[in-house]
Amino acid sequence: MPIGDVLPEIAVLVTAVIGLLLASFVPQRWQWLGAPLALVGLTLAGVLCTMQWSGPPRLTFSGTWALDGAGSAARWIILASTAVAVPLAPGWFRHERRHGEYYTMLLLSALGAMVMASAADTLQLVMGLLLSSVTGYTLAAWHRDWALSVEAGMKYFLIGAFANTLLMLGVALLFGLLGCTGYADMAAALAHASVSPLLLLALALAVIGVAFELGAVPVHTWLPDVAEGAPAPAAAFLTVVPKIGAALALARLLHVFPADVVGWRPLLAAMAVATMTLGNLAALWQTDVRRLLGWSSVSQAGYALMAVTVIGVNDQALPALLFFLAGYAVANLAAFAVVTQLRGRTELAHYRGLAGPRPWLAAVLTLSLLSLAGIPPLVGFVGKLMLFVATIEAGYTWLAVVAIANTAVSLFYYLRVLAPMYFAEVPTPVGTLGHCAGSAALLAGAAIIVLGLAAQLLLAALPTAALLP
Repeated sequence: MPIGDVLPEIAVLVTAVIGLLLASFVPQRWQWLGAPLALVGLTLAGVLCTMQWSGPPRLTFSGTWALDGAGSAARWIILASTAVAVPLAPGWFRHERRHGEYYTMLLLSALGAMVMASAADTLQLVMGLLLSSVTGYTLAAWHRDWALSVEAGMKYFLIGAFANTLLMLGVALLFGLLGCTGYADMAAALAHASVSPLLLLALALAVIGVAFELGAVPVHTWLPDVAEGAPAPAAAFLTVVPKIGAALALARLLHVFPADVVGWRPLLAAMAVATMTLGNLAALWQTDVRRLLGWSSVSQAGYALMAVTVIGVNDQALPALLFFLAGYAVANLAAFAVVTQLRGRTELAHYRGLAGPRPWLAAVLTLSLLSLAGIPPLVGFVGKLMLFVATIEAGYTWLAVVAIANTAVSLFYYLRVLAPMYFAEVPTPVGTLGHCAGSAALLAGAAIIVLGLAAQLLLAALPTAALLP
């Protein structure tokens, strides 16, 4: 059990414990110290994760933990996304008596996502998903005196309890049928096992359980409610970070099952179509910007499922998935950072004429929504282009055509936010939250441009090898 292989996770865990102790003993006026402490821990974990980048791919901890390029990249994206979400909190929670505990929940949820991304064992996957889910329920319902926040947390909990139960049932059935829980052992057992309806049921239950954290159909309904009702900094985190871990966990799990025997690719492609189409159609009618972003997040999960569908068929599918997740993360965080900086103003009417009194916030929101829509030369365009090319080259041209049509539909509801910002009458200047949230918004907005322009350099560093095991 080489402890050095999980040093990034240990750094996040130790920081979370120190943050909890700090929040328990310092007075309210010093609770904000949890934010810089969290950033220090995330930076240390990022450095440790980078040090593992160049190592040879291998399984460790008796085959339950995967150290490969894809896992390292996903963990680094999770850490960076969490670091952007942290500065949104001090101004928002400044009147919370013990808001320092928020950073502990944030770090533990990020730790769960990291475990999901590198899990090479179904039991390890369950542990990571449960850690991310349980802390997510707390983050969503943080404002206990606000009915909408409590409702969001309750819906998240109820749907999560259902999905997590399905996942554990699927894992139990897989263990009973194959006699093992490690992915490498499962792959060896599947080479000699006959495909039975019970095996297909077990895989379907496990996929639905992981799809919950991804926000994919049919366990997606928590996402718009959490985006609308959770505290804005928590919504920024919950609509991004769990998705990253879940997307790679799903790819790693399905990679164990030979597609020519089990035939899961057409079913996953159908799930991708249903997810992106439902998300885009539901977003068309929203008048609440946060709820619109929630349904947009559902649709983005459908695009991620495209890459998962063709991993193992096309060599560029895995880099496309990782780059798309990075682009989605920075764009969605930028959008929620603007909402947070505007003190949670979320009605569509509140954004009319925003470019007049707050031009830089309007610019960041414009960049984020255009990137989510896939407009060049922003990072979202590169991510979606890679997804479409990998999908077409893998023989799923029809799936790419559906995705392109969905992308065109998404432009309508993004423009419903953008056009009034610049062409409607200028309202009374709106208040802002503070320098921390504003800096996070500017950082994320700049990253949307920089990542898009430097895409070629970044793609050269992304792993091209298949997922372990």
